[in-house]
Amino acid sequence: MILYYAPGACSLADHIALIEAGLSYKLVAVGRDKRTDDGRDFWTINPKGYTPALELDDGTVLTENLAILAYVAHLTGRLLPEDGFGRWRALEATSFMTTEIHGNFRPYFYDAPQAEKDTARKILDRRFATIAEQLDDKPFLVGERMTIADPYLFVMLTWAAMFEVEVPERLDAYLARMKTEPSVVKALAEEGLA
Repeated sequence: MILYYAPGACSLADHIALIEAGLSYKLVAVGRDKRTDDGRDFWTINPKGYTPALELDDGTVLTENLAILAYVAHLTGRLLPEDGFGRWRALEATSFMTTEIHGNFRPYFYDAPQAEKDTARKILDRRFATIAEQLDDKPFLVGERMTIADPYLFVMLTWAAMFEVEVPERLDAYLARMKTEPSVVKALAEEGLA
């Protein structure tokens, strides 16, 4: 498999999941100019034009974080509880981050007016508070083991820190703990972010 990624982008969640699941992969970086580090036009790989994209061994390309994370979990039987309500909570949390947190960072990545950033910050404050309530005192978002929700939350929290979006203290502690997870350490190193 080939993971097309941009260092520190949301594709980092998929990178962490691939490592955590024990799958083999090759990384190919995609620049802002939409060229891969091996010289290809990324638009020909993913017509949506953004990372992540996961190219399977047969050439099929899968896009969108939720789909890639669920696929990785499906392949290995890891990162999603096989039964019980934990499976649905993990999918629920990942979907919530995809729709309600990730998109609200958009003004920070572009030259948006301050008023737009302020509005996004207020929304992010509420959304992170919702996620913090789910965390409780568990080591991971949905329990004792990492699920697909955790790598995604890790990325969203690194963005919050980068853009000085305050998060509940419980999430600060979670972020610090996640930074020590071997899969996170390895992914950060491979993306040149360590």
